[in-house]
Amino acid sequence: MGNSYAGQLRTTRFEEVLHNSIEASLRSNTVVPRPVFSQLYLETEQPLAHDGRAENDDEDDEDGSESNSPPIPYQMKPPPEGCCTTDGFCQAGRDLRLSSLASDPFDVPPGFMLVGVKSPSLPETLLVCAVDRRFLPDERGHNALLGFLGNCLGCGEKGFRYFTEFSNHINLKLSTQPKKQKHLKYHLYRNNQGVLVKGAPICWRGPDGRVRQIGSSLSEGHVTSDEQPPILALTLPSHTPGSYIAGSNVDPIGLPQIADVPHSLTNGNHAVPAITQPPLNPSGPGRPSATGSHANAGPPKKRHKGWSPESSANSVSENTVKTPPSSSVLTTLSVSSVITNGTRSEIAASLSSSQGSLTTLSPPGLSVTIPDQLLQTCRLQPVIFKGHGPLPQLTGNITEVLVSSLLQSCYLSSQTLPRVYQHYGPSPIQPLSTEMQILLTVYYLVQLGPEQVPLIEDLEQIFMRSWRESHLSEIRQYQQPQTPVTQGRHYGIETPSTIPGLPQHLSLPPQSQQPLTPSQLPWLAQLAASSCGEGVVVLGEKIGSLAQGLQQTFSRLIEGRLENTNYVVIIVTAPGQETQSCVVVTGKHQCRALAESMFSPNEGLKEINHQLSTGVAQELIHYCNSLGQDGDLDTLLNSATVDSNEPSPLSSSQESAEDKSLKSTHSPKDTNSPKASNTQCLKDSPSLKERASSPKDTCSEYSVEWREVRPIQLAVARKLLSHVCAIADSSTQNLDLGSFDRVSFLILVPPSKVTFQQTVLHLWSSGVLQELGGLDQECVSQREAERYVVKMDQSAQARIDSLIQEAQSNSYTLYILVHDHAHWDINSAPHSSSDSGLGLVDQLLNSRHVRDAPNILILHVTSFPFALQTQYTRISPYNEIHWPSAFSNDVDLYHEKTRYFGVSELLESTRSGSSLPLMRYDASFESMASALEERFPKLHSAVIRTTVLIQHYCIALMAASGRIGSSHNLHKHTSVETLEIVQSLLTAAQQCPAHHGHMVLLRIPSLALAAWAHRRLSRVRRQLGLEESFEIILGNPNQALNIGQSFTDQIKTWLKIQDDDWVPQTYLELEALPCILILSGAEPLGESLPRSLKYCDLRVISCSYLQRTTLEQELGLAAYLVRAESRPPHNPGPGSDLLESDAEKLSSTDNEEEEGQENGDSPLSCSQQLQSCPDSGAVDPFPAQNTTSPNYQKGTMDTIQPPSQAQTQLQPQPPSQSFSYPQPTLHQPQAQSYSQAQLISQLQPQNQPLSQTNSQPYTLPQHQSLSQIQIPYPQPQPLPPAQSRRQHSKSTSSGSLSPRASSPHQSCSWARGVSRPPSVLLPRALYDIITASDSSGLPRCTSFLPHMSVAWASSFRPLLSKMMTCTEQSLYYRQWTVPRSYHMDSSNRTEGRSDNFHPRRLLLSGPPQVGKTGAYLHFLGILSRMLIRLMEVDIYDEEDINYSAQAEGVLYHPPNTSWPNPDTLRTMPFDYTIHDPKYDDISSVYSPGYKPSAEGNPVRQEDVYLRRRTSRIKLSKYAAYNTYHHCEQCHQYLGFNPRYQMYESTLHAFTFTHLLLGEEIQLYFIIPKSKEHYFSFSQPGGQLESMRLPLTSDWSPDCIKSPIFTPTTGRHEHGLFNLYHAMDGASHLHILVVKEYEMAVYKKYWPNHIMLVLPTVFNGAGIGAAHFLIKELSYHNLELERSRRLEGGGPAGDVWPFIILADDSCVMWNAVDLDARNGPVEHAVSLKQILQHMEACPDLAHYGLCGIRKWSSRGLTGNKQREPFSRGHIHDFLLLNVDRSQNVQYDQNRFTCHDVDFTLRLHSAGLLVCRFNSFSVMKKQIAIGGYRTFIIKTKTTDVPTSVGPSQYICAPDSKHLFLATPAQLLLEKYLQHTSQKLFPLSTKNYTHPVLSVDCYLNLGPEVTVCFVSSRPHSVNISNTGLLFSGLLLCFVDSFVTPGFLKKFTFLKGATLCVISADRSSLRQTVGRLELEEEWRFRLSDEFQTANAKEDRPLFFLTGKHI
Repeated sequence: MGNSYAGQLRTTRFEEVLHNSIEASLRSNTVVPRPVFSQLYLETEQPLAHDGRAENDDEDDEDGSESNSPPIPYQMKPPPEGCCTTDGFCQAGRDLRLSSLASDPFDVPPGFMLVGVKSPSLPETLLVCAVDRRFLPDERGHNALLGFLGNCLGCGEKGFRYFTEFSNHINLKLSTQPKKQKHLKYHLYRNNQGVLVKGAPICWRGPDGRVRQIGSSLSEGHVTSDEQPPILALTLPSHTPGSYIAGSNVDPIGLPQIADVPHSLTNGNHAVPAITQPPLNPSGPGRPSATGSHANAGPPKKRHKGWSPESSANSVSENTVKTPPSSSVLTTLSVSSVITNGTRSEIAASLSSSQGSLTTLSPPGLSVTIPDQLLQTCRLQPVIFKGHGPLPQLTGNITEVLVSSLLQSCYLSSQTLPRVYQHYGPSPIQPLSTEMQILLTVYYLVQLGPEQVPLIEDLEQIFMRSWRESHLSEIRQYQQPQTPVTQGRHYGIETPSTIPGLPQHLSLPPQSQQPLTPSQLPWLAQLAASSCGEGVVVLGEKIGSLAQGLQQTFSRLIEGRLENTNYVVIIVTAPGQETQSCVVVTGKHQCRALAESMFSPNEGLKEINHQLSTGVAQELIHYCNSLGQDGDLDTLLNSATVDSNEPSPLSSSQESAEDKSLKSTHSPKDTNSPKASNTQCLKDSPSLKERASSPKDTCSEYSVEWREVRPIQLAVARKLLSHVCAIADSSTQNLDLGSFDRVSFLILVPPSKVTFQQTVLHLWSSGVLQELGGLDQECVSQREAERYVVKMDQSAQARIDSLIQEAQSNSYTLYILVHDHAHWDINSAPHSSSDSGLGLVDQLLNSRHVRDAPNILILHVTSFPFALQTQYTRISPYNEIHWPSAFSNDVDLYHEKTRYFGVSELLESTRSGSSLPLMRYDASFESMASALEERFPKLHSAVIRTTVLIQHYCIALMAASGRIGSSHNLHKHTSVETLEIVQSLLTAAQQCPAHHGHMVLLRIPSLALAAWAHRRLSRVRRQLGLEESFEIILGNPNQALNIGQSFTDQIKTWLKIQDDDWVPQTYLELEALPCILILSGAEPLGESLPRSLKYCDLRVISCSYLQRTTLEQELGLAAYLVRAESRPPHNPGPGSDLLESDAEKLSSTDNEEEEGQENGDSPLSCSQQLQSCPDSGAVDPFPAQNTTSPNYQKGTMDTIQPPSQAQTQLQPQPPSQSFSYPQPTLHQPQAQSYSQAQLISQLQPQNQPLSQTNSQPYTLPQHQSLSQIQIPYPQPQPLPPAQSRRQHSKSTSSGSLSPRASSPHQSCSWARGVSRPPSVLLPRALYDIITASDSSGLPRCTSFLPHMSVAWASSFRPLLSKMMTCTEQSLYYRQWTVPRSYHMDSSNRTEGRSDNFHPRRLLLSGPPQVGKTGAYLHFLGILSRMLIRLMEVDIYDEEDINYSAQAEGVLYHPPNTSWPNPDTLRTMPFDYTIHDPKYDDISSVYSPGYKPSAEGNPVRQEDVYLRRRTSRIKLSKYAAYNTYHHCEQCHQYLGFNPRYQMYESTLHAFTFTHLLLGEEIQLYFIIPKSKEHYFSFSQPGGQLESMRLPLTSDWSPDCIKSPIFTPTTGRHEHGLFNLYHAMDGASHLHILVVKEYEMAVYKKYWPNHIMLVLPTVFNGAGIGAAHFLIKELSYHNLELERSRRLEGGGPAGDVWPFIILADDSCVMWNAVDLDARNGPVEHAVSLKQILQHMEACPDLAHYGLCGIRKWSSRGLTGNKQREPFSRGHIHDFLLLNVDRSQNVQYDQNRFTCHDVDFTLRLHSAGLLVCRFNSFSVMKKQIAIGGYRTFIIKTKTTDVPTSVGPSQYICAPDSKHLFLATPAQLLLEKYLQHTSQKLFPLSTKNYTHPVLSVDCYLNLGPEVTVCFVSSRPHSVNISNTGLLFSGLLLCFVDSFVTPGFLKKFTFLKGATLCVISADRSSLRQTVGRLELEEEWRFRLSDEFQTANAKEDRPLFFLTGKHI
């Protein structure tokens, strides 16, 4: 770097910043933090220009010699006189060359690094110097300080501050200006031998310089790549010495981070590969911009263009998308298998362009000419894998050669070391050398089978294992200090002693002892290759260049010398040059497979269409039609075509069961010819038309159950709901469930008509629409349901747009967008063409409108979630719901009737060894197909395989139909598997009276091939006269299902459908229909298959696209729900867990550690034996399978003949004879199992084609009936050669194995089949891959790339572990995969945010066909119910009590009177009786005119919440709410406005004196700033003076005059204090009255409410104290306001004197509408309307207390409520006149019944009490808090203990258990519960009540209380003639005199109870009132409450009347 800025280094600020930055780096143990100085010096970098070079790039290329531009003239200073000027020496004359100093020890100062300097005059060596590491870039090319500080290691001179000066000192002799970037080239390290060697290149460029750099520096091994995830914390558990934990980089909350993985290094021609480099540039995903063209370029420039981690949007130079895959050298992201992303392009036509950009450095003249006629001569198209070094130019016939860069990508990515290994400075860990990579590649190719195709994944794993083994000790050393960051579980990677996939004898060269040199490489590679004969040829020695090697290879190919060679490896090792290599694939099978895999799936299908449409395939079809000497297929068919007049052999009349049983007992001599036995069952069956009309042909076993909701679906639906609630409950405010009153939804499905109809059918039958719309079942037609399902084609745009508009206008509706089959279209919209139909999901679901709408929630549903689990995913890991495992340790968690049988169980069946595997391949089909592939090299293999397969089906149909004469030996032209499938299909329907059969699924991805197959099979079926036997259906996703009319009629009969127009529209409705379904389309689109599916024929699916999603999707077609009863005991085998999302148990949270999933169930337990089925009508054995197949037949029988039919002879049957019933095929048990190789070698001597080996039945021992045989399950013995020509049995086999014999009475093959999963036939190549396991024990396919549109982040990833749960698997993919540029999530990165999760997005994943649709539909239902439940509330709904039987005759006010008349009201009698049902357990108040009913009120339990009757009512828009409600309108009211800070409040003390208490009372007001205008404050000090009150004359339509006081305790969350909606927005003064200890929590929940805080002494007080203080404060405030008005000159008496006392559970208010036609009706009104009406009452000042009715659903019935106003008790909601009621106080000591007591005293004081009956209040049931919940506990412990009421009191001075409960409460509770003992004469004695003076106390429901006031002029009831059964005197005052008491008469024996605060006042009261004259007292009759002295107990005395 130049000198321009060097001077700044001396500034103080810089030194300080630098110091802080270094300190931060040292303290940080994770990713290097962004240094502070980058903020000082560096700016953001410039975007890449189109040529990959940064604009304004004033930096040269590597050096002048390599640059095309002329060098800048530069004159170096002349050297000082007399100094040394020799190249390679410093001016002091000391040697600096690496070759000389390699072994010298150096003293390198701390903070300095050894660096190799490149001198233009010495290109072959480096000069050694020491440079301060601060001035060098880190491994990402960032953070290099400007300037220079270096030391000369020759002469030892130190402190060169300028690179110009230093370059002069070391004699660089430059012609251009010295720049450190250009000349400081390599890090230098000491290797294991202590020798100094060249290490990794210094990464002056960031990841973005790559485009230019790679081409120019491949020759130097300088390869760079991109940025990739923080340091992988590697831990090594102590107990697994050999296992690695390779970087499960999951942080503590389980979110993936982005780690750094360093640069790759190609070890060129150095003899020592053990070089480790410093942290270099990480490889993997950074944050690619959407297009990739703006990746940031270049290192820090001289003008310090920024180079900080944050600014780097860098990394993926995404030209893999639309450019040839040959350019994916640049993308070390992807090492997908044989997959490239998209374009064929490696076809050499594009080579010239792609090569021009990449290998510009190939020397001129070294081009390779491709010979003409290559394809025609060799019958193959060679594939060249680029390896190390540039590939020479190809010229000539380039269309016949393919070039692939997959291998090169693999090499590059496996040399990119993870940064964790370089965390501690120089280390001995290094990537594999080039030589080692080449040798391992040779080893890998050598051990591949002749038919195997190389898989890059395998090679990559071999590289990784080799690297780990060679660095085992060092890796451990690095793992020790790291701490594990996964949640308690590590991703273990086993390190096997030998590398799987490599032969044992080819052990790896031990790298650490003896490094591999370039000169050794060719002969070591040839040595390895020699073990496989000519299979792999190594061209190494005497090869001077890759061009020469390629030319030789082509020559040999043309000459035919590579006939038996599959691979040619070319290695070029020249001294002084980097080793170069490439691999040419020359095996026919391998070339074809690799060529086809270079097509994208869509291009492959286009190529097939092209071949079919241009007629290229005609020759193949003609060739297949010829059966050799057996004639021509079409000719045979024509001869068999049925004359239309001739009766079909299939339609003869059906025989009776007896005839059949007779026939079947014929002796063998009487049987038909062998061919006839085949069709015996067919001929005995009527045609379908005849069957349908026969009424008695019904099948008792047929039932369709697929619409039921299963328990596990309910569990998943609840789990979904809980996740939605969790989003709503989180503090992020992303979802406000409380604001929604209904649910609407739209289900998005792939564009398949069957999937669409299937979803509609599920939706229609689920009842969700009825639930959401409240419609009747009949109203919703299926057509109605179609409105809620959308196919994702072009029509979807309009539907989603309308949904967005609807969502914007209906903010109270929650819209759920269900994206079903979510892995289908994840293409990003910008990268998709409009006509492809892809990218729609991105365009619609990821649009800003959907993303930002607060009422749209997206639910992705998929069986294969991997593509949505990348580093850039939009779905939070906490929002993933995995389908739970139904079984845990063999315990059925959900009591399902079915068990899921999926991919892992299929795999298990291949391993169990106990039976015919359900998944197998067809060897004879494979051999025929491969022979034809060699014959037709230009045809696509799908065309060939499909043609062969359809030919097999046609021949099998002809053979099975019996129409072709036996002379034509048809069996040898088809395979055993196909014949079995066809026979089973034809004969199955014969065994059932209703002719139920099964389905055969034929999967043909190409639409054109599928249509051809359909036509071909239909023609053959027609010519054979089998149209009525089975249907052939073409499953095209773009077309509706099309079924013949006769089959439709049949299905309608089975399903009992009456509708004439009905046709089946889904495959599910084809249940039990015998048919062949040809399912086409590039991939299945979510179509569910019926349970009658028996064979899943996948023999022609593509083997090219080896991603996990693709494979599992195809296998998922066979997934099945098996009836649980028919399964054997659950036998967890070693099956795959990860193959399907077989998730955690439901209770677990989504990120908890737990023992992983269940192992796949073994479908059969090995010890199990078959039982026979004596009553079964037909034998159903397994047909023998071709014994050359590796999955040879294990003789399993399904149902076995009864003894009478099975007496067989011992001698073998000659071929001319056959049984009239099919014979079972058994294999002799033998312990030894043969390998496949032995098996084939035994069969070879016959010189018979493998595909024609026929089978012949074994016979059974005499005198032993089949029913007695129990067949064991050993490995079968292969047949000796002489016996191997066997006649195939004409069995009616149903083919797939039964876990155990079905019930004896089942004759319906459908019913038998329902209890077992379908059989799956796979291509051999896929079978081998799927059944192989990797080193972790998982199936191989789990380690494949999860999806085409993602890429691996690094080669150094661990393997998936067998013990991972689904959550851990998700975290694994989130860490180790990145989306490619055409993936919709690739743009989901925002600078500065740690995650970009969309808050309202959920992902439901579960295995295919498991029932996810049912689960999410049920979820929609319960979500709707929950929202309705949130909108509903439980209201107390109880009928008023204690109404007397006779109706009230007088009507005082007309019914529609608005306001009461005080004079009229005074004439009404006061109703003493309590009618509120909450008081049905208290003493009734005596009223002279009232006659109680005979039965009285039932005594209720103490728990008031459980017993009281409630109704669920929907909230009106005028409801009061608790803290959980926050709609937009309320935000400001509640003080949660996001634009402002939380409302500030101030605390104000308020003191007043009260005579009754005899002391000053100090209260506190908490007043929010927004409410201060309701109060007046003193001007100078701001002291609170009073609460402002309006004048009586004031009136405003938007204002309530009366302050509302709500006393509350324990209900800070649940109290209904949000009156915004109830008040309809009117301004009002609302004050919460809280206890001091609850002040903080109420303030937290209600920050914008005024609080009145009670004094500390009232912390333990009851509701009486709160009301007492409210009333007294209000009166005091009224006086203050009057005096304030007087001072202001206004009228004093005009101040508004009313307050409202409201309960904290009042939720809604109603008014009675008298004008309704059907009598009076109540409707919801706002509280504002009621209060304004009451406040407007003209004579309101005359009333002491007003109130309203309590609501009851039966409140308007009967006469009792006709009166619009009444006088009586009022509860819960009171309008109190504090002025008039000044002299009547609430009793501050009371806990219960304080309102009854207050109303009675108020009335006796002569004040008017009025209840407005036209209004009612609804009270919500709140089971938490409130003044009625007091716990009685003992003083000794805090734990509530059960203390009976008798223990509430004790004798004074006695030793007793004291209680920590207020004395008043103990007394009230004691009197309530034990009054029968205290007042025995009063029990159930209404006419003799207890006289209670001046107060009302509850004496229990049995006792009646008569209230009298002792005040003069008080209003009391007339007591003439009334005899009292007791007297209660409680705290009597001076108004009670002996004379007053003498007015009342008592029964003899009546009880007296006197209550006082202490013993002395008790005695004084007795004396003052002269009670001893009439009442007798005993000493033992004195009691106190059970309180300690300090708690001031109450005392009472009882006595009897004399």
